[in-house]
Amino acid sequence: MSRLDIRPFEATDLPAAAALLAERHQEHRKRHPLLSAAYEDQQRALVEVTAVWESEGASGAVLREGDEVTGYLLGAPKKSPVWGPNIWVEAAGHAVRETEHIRDLYGAAAAKWVDDGRIAHYTLVPDDAALLDAWFRLAFGSQQAHAIRPVPSVPIPARPGLTVRPAVRDDISVLAQLDLSLPQHQGLSPVFSAGTLPTLEEAQAEWEEDFEDPDYVTFVAESNGKVIGSSVGSSIEKGSTHSGLSQPDNGGFLGFAAVLPEARGLGVGRALGEAVLNWSAEMGYDSVVTDWRVTNLLSSRAWPALGFQQTFHRLHRLIGH
Repeated sequence: MSRLDIRPFEATDLPAAAALLAERHQEHRKRHPLLSAAYEDQQRALVEVTAVWESEGASGAVLREGDEVTGYLLGAPKKSPVWGPNIWVEAAGHAVRETEHIRDLYGAAAAKWVDDGRIAHYTLVPDDAALLDAWFRLAFGSQQAHAIRPVPSVPIPARPGLTVRPAVRDDISVLAQLDLSLPQHQGLSPVFSAGTLPTLEEAQAEWEEDFEDPDYVTFVAESNGKVIGSSVGSSIEKGSTHSGLSQPDNGGFLGFAAVLPEARGLGVGRALGEAVLNWSAEMGYDSVVTDWRVTNLLSSRAWPALGFQQTFHRLHRLIGH
């Protein structure tokens, strides 16, 4: 392979990067047509790339072959301490004409990131086998799945032995418990997710304040008269995880589902997910989006079984370990 012309990304590279991103998204939508077609337009893609470039602390690299830009990579840090000393390459932060070249671009850009002490690297990669393989060969591993499915064409029937209904104020005490139940589960093996848990009192106070928020719907599952799980649905615009290229037009969002430990593995989570799917259809949405930690053995099996197809993979690498 001849020596590649790779240099630091500059503002003048934005239009060419946008053209590459629009091409990538067009190919991506051949596999996942429920994603928004808007970003196949170079001007819309330019808005996304520019936002990444203008993020505080952004830097990256660009690849030229002759007079043509054929690849770029941009990353920027997030201030949240949950992610460690980090750099994020978001969905609009990379595109290449040849998948192998993402490795060369990362090699050029990551040197600065590590020199700056940013050793926790994250990237959001489309569901493209060759591109994922290139990232995997950079020592990245899969951490989080972003997925989509169409709304059901007919209502999904209720599961026998369970009652799933809209939550009422009398459910707040158990809703607060369930708010803690999911992150507690995520902290266990094999997920080992880190994060600060609210207290039960804090969770209950938040429910008391926000219970009537019209932007969200909450369902609970009952067995033998006892609430054992909950789920929350909303418009996709209310979910901060899904934006830009990963956000479909007119989509619903399965933003939360949790089941008490003693009731797990019985199909309760799936029934709660189906409630959000039915609600999304009733609201007139075209699709539903959700996400999960791939190391969460329960959700990583329940949501694909409900028909969710992975669109983006969040990958992670920790340098020096």
